[in-house]
Amino acid sequence: MHKDYTVAVVIPAYNEEQNIGRVIDAIPGFVDQVIVVDDGSVDGTAEIAHQKNALVVRHNANKGVGAAFNSGVNKVLELNYDLMVNMDADGQFNPADIIHIITPIVEHQADFVTASRFKDKSFYPEMSRVKFLGNRFMSWFVSRLTKQRFYDVSCGFRAYRRETLLRLNLFGDFTYTQESFIDLAFKKLVIREIPVAVRGKREHGKSRVASNLFRYAYQTSKIIIRAFRDYKPFKLFGFVSLFAFLVGLGFGVFLLIHYIQQGEFSPHKWAGFVSGFFVILSLFFLIIGFILDMFARMRMNQEEIMYQLKRQFSNG
Repeated sequence: MHKDYTVAVVIPAYNEEQNIGRVIDAIPGFVDQVIVVDDGSVDGTAEIAHQKNALVVRHNANKGVGAAFNSGVNKVLELNYDLMVNMDADGQFNPADIIHIITPIVEHQADFVTASRFKDKSFYPEMSRVKFLGNRFMSWFVSRLTKQRFYDVSCGFRAYRRETLLRLNLFGDFTYTQESFIDLAFKKLVIREIPVAVRGKREHGKSRVASNLFRYAYQTSKIIIRAFRDYKPFKLFGFVSLFAFLVGLGFGVFLLIHYIQQGEFSPHKWAGFVSGFFVILSLFFLIIGFILDMFARMRMNQEEIMYQLKRQFSNG
């Protein structure tokens, strides 16, 4: 317990027998419970976690770090802890920094706090240029979507107050990091980034999430676009509609200039058909945007009802 707040640390783990024991041993004494979500490991991860007195939640098969995170959230809510900290099992984060991550929540300055590897240049970790640029691009992209300035949306070292967990609704199994930023930012919760020193490379093994950069980029981009579609569909489809309209307008202007100069549409009648097609396509996307915006409003109402039900159930 820290300042009357009960604290649980959730560690998603998949085949981390070389790291998990050392990570658990370094957890500060004020943490009430360590919860290891064993995501279908085939090594001794779960056994070592048990030996270290961690509570182990097991998946029968590997479902992905996003699914493991959700299992951890459900267990924390079930056990009624006030704060949840999640961190990776690979030893790249220093558990001593947990106190820095939870302090803004304890002091009522934030609802959700994340460690940031890139907010302070003096804390930049050692990593490949490709990974560095990929992380910065993802942070820029999420910042543009949410209209807030974020420096690191992919770090797996975070803290949440209980009310924040009750409001959190995630659907991605592959990862949870970027989706949670979008979900909580659109719900107007207060998000803070705390610069910390992070080891850029694992001491043992390979990252299960970012080992294939192309797959990681594809999966995370898909999660981000889906989240944006669900919360801001009119903006997304409005942009596509505007693009289609401008293309149609361009072909129409081309045909009009040709007609003024030559006095006839031939031999560019095709431009008129192309212009009409893109204008109709533009209207189609605009209508889709209106319809999905209506569904988004319904979803927000449903999530508010779900939050109230979760809160009532957890307090009951």
